[in-house]
Amino acid sequence: MNTPSALASPGASPRAPVASGPTASRLTELDWLRVLAFGLLILYHSGMFYVSWDWHVKSPRLIPELEHWMLWLNPWRMSLLFLISGAATSLMAARGTPGLIRARGKRLLLPLLFGMTVIVPPQAYLEVVEKLHYAGSYLDFLALYFQGYHGFCRTGDCLRLPTWNHLWFLPYLWTYTVLVLLALRWDRAQAAIAHPAWRGIVSGTRLLWVPWLLFALLRQHLLDRFPSTHDLVNDWYQHPLYFAMFVLGFVLFGSREDRHGAWEAARRLRWVALIAAVAVQLLSQQIWQHWTATHGDEAPDALLMALRALNAGKQWLPIVAALGWGRQLLANRDTPLLRWLTVAVFPFYIVHQTVTVIAAHKLAALHWPLALEAFAVVAITAAACVLAALIAMRVDALRPWMGLAPENKKPGTLRYRVS
Repeated sequence: MNTPSALASPGASPRAPVASGPTASRLTELDWLRVLAFGLLILYHSGMFYVSWDWHVKSPRLIPELEHWMLWLNPWRMSLLFLISGAATSLMAARGTPGLIRARGKRLLLPLLFGMTVIVPPQAYLEVVEKLHYAGSYLDFLALYFQGYHGFCRTGDCLRLPTWNHLWFLPYLWTYTVLVLLALRWDRAQAAIAHPAWRGIVSGTRLLWVPWLLFALLRQHLLDRFPSTHDLVNDWYQHPLYFAMFVLGFVLFGSREDRHGAWEAARRLRWVALIAAVAVQLLSQQIWQHWTATHGDEAPDALLMALRALNAGKQWLPIVAALGWGRQLLANRDTPLLRWLTVAVFPFYIVHQTVTVIAAHKLAALHWPLALEAFAVVAITAAACVLAALIAMRVDALRPWMGLAPENKKPGTLRYRVS
């Protein structure tokens, strides 16, 4: 990164390293990756209805083969979104966006409030209907939901209401954003982030193994002690992981640096990262399957340590491959569709899981052929996402609650804003 300089007065926005030339402009590869990552998230949540893992509602007809493919996505799908968000935040800070902390709070927390109030309750209602055979109406449930009822319990696990369910990403992202932007108001922190040593630590092939080592240490020391909760205050394995991803994105990928930056390193290493990601995934699966087939699920500490180190590669190598191939194939590939999707993807994210839960619950009762039912769940979810985005873009009062910026109404401009 370049030498830091003040962007604005202390009361206006945090200071961040300011890049010259095109650095502060959009990275189309980042936009494409963000859209694709959220698209995979929608498919992943549709798949959760059909696998054996616990979820809000479950199909009586599972598709075990889906689990194999979902395991390829699970270690890195959310980490990529946090890294992309860190890079996007760096680009916004470099542009000197006034009141960036306030703007990000409005963009992230208003949709969270709207989602917890309007979008998420049907998920929780159908969950207690399916798992606990709750017989009350939806209105009866809402009265309990907004009272903060904690009495829906099964085998000692209680549903805490109200809940944010899939929207947990928003408070996590807001917290990390505020921490980094506040730190940038401190000159020493700003200088540290802009120090060229950061690039040296992950330059060349170090981009493949230095973050991998960091995530291996986190898995080794925190994963078993702190199971994932998504409750913001008791998630002490996920926080170091996701915050590290956010900071990596902010420091290394919020720039258009071509010759010596992390983007270019990822592009050069894209084949290596892809092949290594596949190899690590297959090796991890084979080791565990062989062990469980001959010894059962109990494994010695040495094997668990080796698998944790190996599985950390599953968290990082696919991200390097995605960034590298994104740089190679999607840089400067701006289109009207991309600009629309870049805006629409936030409303997609807000509504998609509720639509999936409702559609899956209702369609399961119709006993359609399984392939047709699964296709319908995905199709209904996609159609509802598009409809929600179109409505949000056209109803000014709804825009901030769906994560959209105020409409740009200048003559001759598009009806939506990308920033």
